[in-house]
Amino acid sequence: MSRQVIRLPAEVNRILYVRNLPYKITSEEMYDIFGKFGAIRQIRKGTHGDKKGTAFVVYEDIYDAKNAFDNLSGFNVAGRYLIVLYYQPQKMQERQDLEFQKKQIEKLREQQRQQQQ
Repeated sequence: MSRQVIRLPAEVNRILYVRNLPYKITSEEMYDIFGKFGAIRQIRKGTHGDKKGTAFVVYEDIYDAKNAFDNLSGFNVAGRYLIVLYYQPQKMQERQDLEFQKKQIEKLREQQRQQQQ
C-alpha cells in the first residue's frame, strides 16, 4: 500500500513531544534513537526546571513521525519508559493559559489577605 493512500488521523503531525527522557541523554543519543525512523529536521531538549526530561523531535516527513510515535511510545531508555505524544499547539497554549490564570488568582488572593490584615 502506498504511503500517500494511507489516511492519517487529524492529530498526527511531524512534531513529536517526548517526555520522561533521562536527564543526561545527549543529543547524539536522541538522534540515534529517533533517527532510525527517518530524517530529523530538529531536536530541542528541555534543559531547565519542569522542561527537563522533555524534548521536541521534528521530522522531515509526517509518516516518519507516525512510525516513530508507533514504535517509541513506551520504549525503555536507561530505565525510563518514553512517553511520546504528537505536539498539539492549541493544547499547549491552553495549559499555559490555565497556569497563568492560576498564578493570577493566587496573586489576587495574596493581595486580599494583605489588605485584610
